[in-house]
Amino acid sequence: MSSMEWNKVFGAVLLAGLIAMMSGFIAEVLVHPHKLHEPAYMVAMPEGSGTGQPAQEQPAGPAPIAPLLASADPEAGKAATKACAACHTFEKGGANKVGPNLYGVVGAAHGHVDGFAYSAALKGIQGPWDYEGLNKFLANPKGYVPGTKMSFAGIKSDKDRANVIAYLRSLADSPAPLP
Repeated sequence: MSSMEWNKVFGAVLLAGLIAMMSGFIAEVLVHPHKLHEPAYMVAMPEGSGTGQPAQEQPAGPAPIAPLLASADPEAGKAATKACAACHTFEKGGANKVGPNLYGVVGAAHGHVDGFAYSAALKGIQGPWDYEGLNKFLANPKGYVPGTKMSFAGIKSDKDRANVIAYLRSLADSPAPLP
């Protein structure tokens, strides 16, 4: 290449840099962002997260489910399980998806669906799925069963959780007695 060609290449690179720099200056003049006084979305921080601020008192777990089940609405629970239907089925004899079929889960043993590949952590829990166990699991699956494969973050609303548990209770040939 001749020296004139190198000058053209250098000039083009220089011009591209100048255009990028001027675009940045013009953008700063045209757009005036304003700072929010408080975050638009609050991220839940675990206790002792190193923020330098004292941790607030957190309840030990979700509210007891028995009083909430008295006024729970299974139909509202069915509507609340729309997100669950992405991974679970609810009909009797339904196929497993990413998660197991949940028909008859209340009162059934942990890891009750034959042929489903439960995590060792979930299979290791002794006893049946009772109301309080479901309440704690649905509030925070990874907190209740560390090592579970379920990636769902949990249902934070006590009322919604009670409705979902009432719906799951109704999915049985003979529903488990209320506590």
